[in-house]
Amino acid sequence: MPEHRILDMTTRDELAGWVRDARQRTLELVSDLTDEQLLGPQLAIVNPGLWEIGHHAWFQSRWVLRHAGGQPPVRDDEDDLYDSIAIAHDTRWDLPLPSRDGTLAYVREVLDRTEKLLLAGPPDDGVIFHALYSVLHEDMHTEALTYTRQTHGWPAPRLEVPRSDEGIGAGGLDGEAEVPGGPGRLGSERGEPFVFDNEKWAHPVELTAFRIDRAAVSQERFAEFVDDGGYADERLWSDEGWAWRTEAGAGHPCYWRRGDGGWERRHFDGWRGLEPHLPVIHVNWFEADAWCRWAGRRLPTEAEWEAAAVGEPAAGGGLSESRRPYPWGGAAPSPERANLDWRAMGTVDVGGLPEGDSPWGCRQMIGNVWEWTSTVFRPFPGFEPDPYQEYSEPCFDTRRVMRGGCWTTRSRLIRTGYRNFQTPDRRDVLTGFRSCSA
Repeated sequence: MPEHRILDMTTRDELAGWVRDARQRTLELVSDLTDEQLLGPQLAIVNPGLWEIGHHAWFQSRWVLRHAGGQPPVRDDEDDLYDSIAIAHDTRWDLPLPSRDGTLAYVREVLDRTEKLLLAGPPDDGVIFHALYSVLHEDMHTEALTYTRQTHGWPAPRLEVPRSDEGIGAGGLDGEAEVPGGPGRLGSERGEPFVFDNEKWAHPVELTAFRIDRAAVSQERFAEFVDDGGYADERLWSDEGWAWRTEAGAGHPCYWRRGDGGWERRHFDGWRGLEPHLPVIHVNWFEADAWCRWAGRRLPTEAEWEAAAVGEPAAGGGLSESRRPYPWGGAAPSPERANLDWRAMGTVDVGGLPEGDSPWGCRQMIGNVWEWTSTVFRPFPGFEPDPYQEYSEPCFDTRRVMRGGCWTTRSRLIRTGYRNFQTPDRRDVLTGFRSCSA
């Protein structure tokens, strides 16, 4: 079993509450959709919603109830319907999926059995580990359900979440942070309550001094690149990036259009004028890389991003090997420090939330928008897959690393060491970037 002490972090009752909460968020995100919308048009970048919510429950049934709990399947055909590894993406619309009522009955039955297993007595380490894993897996997928609504142009979800206006209207934030060189570390430390396999384990990295934006690149800064003909200048793009741009016919970010008063951006089903101080979002790695070349800058490496987020100054100057749990210290994320958990129902100004600053003065390195790094997603030295072997290993060498979380990311999921990863052509995900001096 993986080296985790999960009950140091949460009680069985709290973990059961997280299981309920994750499932409730799934159901909230689809409750207002029609049956037609719940299946949705077939696209390469999204799943049919009816399949997606069944998959959430299948993952829990597969790993918690069956693998760890030794129970029989909730449905005899659940592997044939919901196994994301075995079922090709483009066939998921053609599966004999249960009706809406049948799907909801299935996901609720899995939830009930999981709660009973957790609360029946002291569960073994396997049940605890896989129950938490299933919660965090569902948290990742509820983020995907959110940007699926954006992809289709459906209304913003109506969620019962505490709202916050922290950071709204705060304005921009210019300038760079100077991060000294030194013997940094990258990866998660042994003994942390829970980490994913691709974070294992922390290892030394030698960094040279660098300068990095204090804030993510704003819509205003990105619009300058668009207006300067950046999408039409092949010199600014990598060969792979130019091939993507040409095939996609991209001339601006995917949810932008020209209006009478200038650029407009679609947020779910509504158009709004350019928001100059909000971070640019829904740009892929190629677009971020091209902007950096236009600006004479570059994307940070994963190690640089982590050092800027949580690295500590050494006593005699330079970069220490010690790191903070979060940019601001050891306290859990809060609305004053990070835009997470759908609280703002969108991004906030890049100048907001100064209480979340890192030791070097970098802002919003947790929450608001995921941030691309220049790093190809690869295993750390000594990598060994967890029981769910398909989580990381099949994706190595084909994705780019993203860090930091976004406005829909759950507080219980995000940590500074959490590595997200997507193919460099994805524009639908909730990602922006910050840049380094060249």
